[in-house]
Amino acid sequence: MSERDYSMPPISGEHVETDGVYKNEWGREEEFNRGESFPADPILGNTEWELVEMSFDNHHEGETDPRLTPKKDDIDKQGKIVHPRRQMDRGKK
Repeated sequence: MSERDYSMPPISGEHVETDGVYKNEWGREEEFNRGESFPADPILGNTEWELVEMSFDNHHEGETDPRLTPKKDDIDKQGKIVHPRRQMDRGKK
């Protein structure tokens, strides 16, 4: 026996739970942020909205965080771990 999805899509007037692009029954796509309310369609009135694409903030813009790259003028090179397999010397062995 296959499991069915009995969840109902959000309807106009309900609050948006996830940031993203939503599509209504007629295919009109609109971006909503969490906390907003789904609007009614001017022709259909109350309508169902379906999540099409989730939106997220991409703060790094494809670049490595500058704090993670080694600097040429680092003073404390002994205390830095520059290789994943490098071990710190801790007393007698």
